[in-house]
Amino acid sequence: MKRDISNREDLLLLVTRFYEKLLADNSISYLFTDVAKIDLSHHLPVLVDFWDSVLFQSDTYHKNAMQPHMALHRQSPLLKHHFETWLRLFKETTDELFEGEIAFIAKERATSIATVMQIKTIQVS
Repeated sequence: MKRDISNREDLLLLVTRFYEKLLADNSISYLFTDVAKIDLSHHLPVLVDFWDSVLFQSDTYHKNAMQPHMALHRQSPLLKHHFETWLRLFKETTDELFEGEIAFIAKERATSIATVMQIKTIQVS
């Protein structure tokens, strides 16, 4: 039986595996490697802070998550299939590693985040 997401170490595992999948998927990886040129050693701790705030109401994330995504969208349009791939891989990774109430909430929040970002990027297109 899998356990639920319960701490920052679990979140680091989740986002690390998730990004391994994102970067292995040619339909979306270029956004991270060629357009945004993310540095995973810097980006993963920021993602852990974000999800820690979202799931555990910690006070670890103080940035505007929408701003870098809108800038990315201006460089290379974020399309419906990008959001679908992102969400599918997030849910798949969560299900592979965890089960329980917090894992369920993480997938629900990811759905909400993807939906809002998609709506906001359509508005500026």
